[in-house]
Amino acid sequence: MVVALCFLTIVFDGYDLIVYGSAMPSLLAEPGWNLGPASAGAIGSYALAGMLVGALGAGALTDRLGRRSVMLLGITWFSALMVGCSLAPTSGLLGLLRFLAGLGLGGVIPSAIALTVEYAPKARRQLYNAIMFAGYSVGGVLAALLALLLLPGYGWRPLMAIGAVPLVVVLPLAWRFLPESAGFLLARGRVAEAEVLAAQYGLDLPALQRERAAAVGRSRPATLFHRDRLRATLLFGAASFCGLLLVYGLNTWLPQIMREAGYPLGSALTFLLVLNLGAIAGTVVASALADRYGSKPVTVSAFLLATACLVVLSQPVDTTLLFVAVGVAGLGSVGTQILVNGYVAVQHPAPVRASALGWALGMGRAGAIVGPLFGGWVLAAGIGFEWNFYGFAVPALCGALLIALVPRGPAEDIAEQAEQAESTKQESVA
Repeated sequence: MVVALCFLTIVFDGYDLIVYGSAMPSLLAEPGWNLGPASAGAIGSYALAGMLVGALGAGALTDRLGRRSVMLLGITWFSALMVGCSLAPTSGLLGLLRFLAGLGLGGVIPSAIALTVEYAPKARRQLYNAIMFAGYSVGGVLAALLALLLLPGYGWRPLMAIGAVPLVVVLPLAWRFLPESAGFLLARGRVAEAEVLAAQYGLDLPALQRERAAAVGRSRPATLFHRDRLRATLLFGAASFCGLLLVYGLNTWLPQIMREAGYPLGSALTFLLVLNLGAIAGTVVASALADRYGSKPVTVSAFLLATACLVVLSQPVDTTLLFVAVGVAGLGSVGTQILVNGYVAVQHPAPVRASALGWALGMGRAGAIVGPLFGGWVLAAGIGFEWNFYGFAVPALCGALLIALVPRGPAEDIAEQAEQAESTKQESVA
């Protein structure tokens, strides 16, 4: 239930963000707006600037107010603002409304990840997180498909209006069925409520209590910058910058880049569809591997795959190979950021998990802001579409190096100590 509700939320989170890239050809042709690639890229970045503020604020708020409350508020906020986006009379007002919608979009992600990781079986946390966060790419697929159907005849406004669907679909379900974090309840002394949730969802409440005890005095967001965590905090933030630059740069500009390369509108949108389908399939497989072999080697490998595929996309190759490269690039961009999110979540104990995710995603939003701007600058410069891919390959390679430098985390030590204690207990019984 938790994974399903968080998945539905992230589907529309992804839709609301990626739909801008799907609508880009229509926006550039909007009568009276006179949008060029640079100004369109700037508007694309406004929602991501809002997500920067939302992610940084919500990461700390959820550790104080609860994951459930922030999720419900965020769903209501971004859905209502998408209605406003669909009615925007000017490009300036569209940019403002996209910024405001971004506050809610950024606010729900740390809570969705934290709830999913907490309620997932310990040995399948990365996989469950990947399944949940695959909703982002499902939203991208939905945006591309609806653009193929609606954009030629109806323009971009109906695409934006569809972003309000969560108000009548997701919000009522989340209000009724989404539980609060058991770890949050324990931290607030609401032990009886936590015990009810533990019985209902099969949670290991003693393990949550051990995490809480181990983090006593270190549960405030400021502890992320203490000496034992500072290096990982900075590296995760920088890696998220690289990952989200890839995600939003490609999702915003891929259809227009392919049109610049000579493909018609339908084919250009199909590339966006393949990018997100590749992200869905690749991320689930990669996250299962991360549960088995560890987050670090799998995440580094995914960044390196992105680097290689972006170089391929810059070259004049066969269309079939081009589609394969785009699909694998979906894993290397969207999928890699999901792996980074999961790595952050499993490395930190529950009391600071949402704050750690909020920090990493908040810093990543700076990269997300740069991504659409960068694509717009390159297209406006007229130096060739291939330079977009060269430029995106650089942060992909940097991301691999940054993740390779991340040290072992406190939550990993706690988990290993618990496993060793359990193993010793079983040996003693035997």
